Amino acid sequence: MTSSDLQPRQDGDAALRLLRDGMLDLEGRLVDASNTTLRGVLTLDGVTARCVYKPVRGERPLWDFPDGTLAGREVAAYLVSRATGWDLVPPTVLRDGPLGPGSCQLWIDEPAEGEPLVGFVPVDALPPRWFPIAAARDDDGTPYALAHADDPRLARLAVLDAVINNGDRKGGHVLLGADDRIYGVDHGVSFHVEEKLRTVLWGWAGRELPPDVVEVLDALAGRVAGDLGEELGEHLTLGEVAELAARIERLRATGRFPQPPQDWPAVPWPPM
Repeated sequence: MTSSDLQPRQDGDAALRLLRDGMLDLEGRLVDASNTTLRGVLTLDGVTARCVYKPVRGERPLWDFPDGTLAGREVAAYLVSRATGWDLVPPTVLRDGPLGPGSCQLWIDEPAEGEPLVGFVPVDALPPRWFPIAAARDDDGTPYALAHADDPRLARLAVLDAVINNGDRKGGHVLLGADDRIYGVDHGVSFHVEEKLRTVLWGWAGRELPPDVVEVLDALAGRVAGDLGEELGEHLTLGEVAELAARIERLRATGRFPQPPQDWPAVPWPPM
């Protein structure tokens, strides 16, 4: 079995076992990342798959994230995503590797024919059912819009980002998998106790949450108060877990997607 055969949703347990116990050989570094981010190949019992390995020793210190590790937050984002049942974050574990402990996440291969759901689009060619988020111009002065599709898969990702307080949801962090599912990656700056939400997915701001999303939040609140909260405590502080629960309660109370902040940038830079 190869990485193309191993799908995160259908083979979740097999993926986690491979991530935890597989032999990890490094292929190279992803140079666009701000922290050390390496692509590797995992092998276990004849199964191989690519992964993203982010060693703790390669993390640049962040003044506003003094506790824990970015790798731990990557794992915590996966645990919350798994608890929702939406499976929006690829399987992710904390394990030892060639450069020491770090997060290890299943690599998602995007199909060449896949249509992007987020990007810069000429204003006069904005696709139907797309939300313009921010205005831009190219070098020739042609107007563009940073925009995203009105897609229920993206809407769920926007809710997940609000729950985990994701401070860096760039368009390039939204991947379309070969199984026609979307995945969000790069969650190292999530779970802060202060509001830090920065995202390109503001299209539903202020709108009512769909009933099925409300049901998921209701169940998630119970999980955070129980087994999920204990599991998250291995990667986050007690305050961060408590604030996670508080954010879920605020979403349940309002019943609406959050509004962009007024006192800090609402969109990360660069947005893609």
